[in-house]
Amino acid sequence: MAGRLENQHVLVTGGSRGIGAAIVQKALAEGASVTFIDIEQVAGEALLSSLGDDARCHFGAGSVTLAGDIARVHEQGVTRFGPVTGLVNNAGRNSYADPVAMTEADWDEVFAVDLKAAWLVARAVLPGMIAARRGSIVNIASIHADMTYPGFFPYAAAKSGLVGLTRSLALDMGKHQIRVNALSPGYTETFLVKEFFDKNDASLRQKVLDVHPMGRMGTPAEIANCVAFLLSEEASFVTGSNWRVHGGLSARFAG
Repeated sequence: MAGRLENQHVLVTGGSRGIGAAIVQKALAEGASVTFIDIEQVAGEALLSSLGDDARCHFGAGSVTLAGDIARVHEQGVTRFGPVTGLVNNAGRNSYADPVAMTEADWDEVFAVDLKAAWLVARAVLPGMIAARRGSIVNIASIHADMTYPGFFPYAAAKSGLVGLTRSLALDMGKHQIRVNALSPGYTETFLVKEFFDKNDASLRQKVLDVHPMGRMGTPAEIANCVAFLLSEEASFVTGSNWRVHGGLSARFAG
């Protein structure tokens, strides 16, 4: 299916690689104009060049933890494509920390990217959505909001907070016909997951595959397909939900 996002302007954070890049590509394929922001300028420019569609796609380098960067890239996109009708808060970072050894600065850095940034970007686009009485926000959370792994402190706390933020925004914005949902991927073939496996025993990857009901991990494109649905009018009565896209990983007991 194509054309589900025609006449829409979708803003994607962390859009230069992995799930974010797949979402950028999917939104374009579905007919949207796309603005994406990423702190990785070289990767962002490379993706933009590879797309060969800069008439409908704009990249702005910047940090989603800085309101000024968000405002700049948002304004650039709005100037080119009109008000944002769809937002995907995808930017995030892993956290490998010990609850005792972790510093306050480290904690603040994780929450700035994985939680606060979603609010900052939503705050930038919501006035336009409210004025238009339309809009869809998708927050990329994680299976860590439900179940986590040793050594990931405080990643699970931040992603749980993102799901809570999703519910609150859905409640407050429903009267404006703005939908807000979370999407929680499980193991997906991305740089961050590769980073996780590289930090652990070489056999861990196979152990993970062995407990997956489908015997494999997801792909960024599979996550992007679900995001496109949530952004589209096909999901017109879906809001305040957390979509778990993890190949059934949480469906089984341990053992």
